[in-house]
Amino acid sequence: MSTINQFGKQGWTPERIKDLSDKTFVITGTTSGTGFEASRILLSKGAKVVMLNRNPKKATNTIAALKEKLGNAIDVTNITLDLGEQASVKKAAAELLEKVNRIDALICNGAIAQVPTQKISKDGWESQMAVNYFGHFTLQALLYPMINKSQGRIVTVGSMGYNMGIKAIKFDDLNWYKDYTANDAYSQSKLAQIMSIYELQDRLNKVGNTAVKAYACHPGSSRTNLISTSGSFMMKMIFGLMKMSPLTQPAEKGAYPELMCATEPDLDQTAFYGPTGRSNWVGPVGAHYLAPHAKDKVTAKRLWDMSEKATGVQWKF
Repeated sequence: MSTINQFGKQGWTPERIKDLSDKTFVITGTTSGTGFEASRILLSKGAKVVMLNRNPKKATNTIAALKEKLGNAIDVTNITLDLGEQASVKKAAAELLEKVNRIDALICNGAIAQVPTQKISKDGWESQMAVNYFGHFTLQALLYPMINKSQGRIVTVGSMGYNMGIKAIKFDDLNWYKDYTANDAYSQSKLAQIMSIYELQDRLNKVGNTAVKAYACHPGSSRTNLISTSGSFMMKMIFGLMKMSPLTQPAEKGAYPELMCATEPDLDQTAFYGPTGRSNWVGPVGAHYLAPHAKDKVTAKRLWDMSEKATGVQWKF
């Protein structure tokens, strides 16, 4: 891939976003970090934003904070959603479909990371895989008919972690009953997220659907609460020190890749988007290298078929 950023030396920035007064965006995980910043910027452009968050009290406080910054006229609501529980995902999706008549972009931003010990979700999956991957897989499938009707987009917010741990899907031990490590489990969940987006692209192409767009991106190394929420004491210490270094960037800049994928016209769906500076942790936002294992077709197809069976949710293309 060319190292020349298509958006110039400064990369993509929100100044490129036009008026969004007739647009509706759905975002998971918005009570802090990149999700909060993405919501704020979209609302500042006139968009309607529906937030999906697990904690109603935090969501209420988030709405109050956004109105304090942008004024009471902004159109922002929250629907309670726990990505780690399939029943909650299905309930939230049904509620959302009753309340909106269009979805211009679903931004799959919510995540947990570096969970220190193996935890199994109510549905029987390792917690990071349950939240980061299976929760979003089901949400995307259930909202797809509305996204299709709106000729909208699905944006997966992955992580460079996809290439910093295990570089495969452990179909024979998806829950890590053997040799669990926080990093490998997180890496697998993020790899699965990214793989499924490129598999979705292929399935859309197969049925001739060019109206729905699907994109994969990541926030780089951004100063958010992700590690402090679910990581081990040691990881919290390490990332706390990193936050004081030039190897991290503000959460606002971490939101740029997902905002770009949700709003920028004529993006190449086959690319992977994020910061283009050192190690893709910081720097101007644009397309950059994606390791080949993230687009392994045999694995991606197997993952998709397994996911439909595991969740009991079939995509209706």
